[in-house]
Amino acid sequence: MTSSTTRWRLVAVYVLCVALRPPAASASQQIMKQLTAGFIKAMEVCRNELNLGDHIMQDFMNFWREEYELVNRDLGCAISCIAAKLDLLTEDLRMHHDNAREFAIKHGADEDIAKQLVSMIHECERNNEGDSDDCQRVLEISKCFRTKIHELKWAPSMEVLLEEIMTEV
Repeated sequence: MTSSTTRWRLVAVYVLCVALRPPAASASQQIMKQLTAGFIKAMEVCRNELNLGDHIMQDFMNFWREEYELVNRDLGCAISCIAAKLDLLTEDLRMHHDNAREFAIKHGADEDIAKQLVSMIHECERNNEGDSDDCQRVLEISKCFRTKIHELKWAPSMEVLLEEIMTEV
């Protein structure tokens, strides 16, 4: 499938999503959209570096869909790579709390939300300390974080994310 065909399909999905647009997203959903957009920008670099297939982009694009099962270890590798590119990890591949807080603030979070996000990720890290496979551990941390964001009803909608992606295209 050509890049042009893929773009047209994305445009068609975008138009459909706009036509079926739900009520405006909450401020927290907007922050999560902006944080996700920050990750999307680094995704292509990591995908090329790690020689990951299109299935990783599919997983990444469906990340916030609660019913979508995240089972691919390579997604954990990609997320770890992206976080490293964004300077969000320490040398031992754990979250760098200050940098993560600053990243959240840079993408629209206030101090309280930024601290809450860091706290959630830190709790997910603690719950998955025993896994020696870094990619699998990051995947499990990501799944835990996604669950917590959904519990707060902060997950951005697919429509909102597609709008952001189309802006980037």
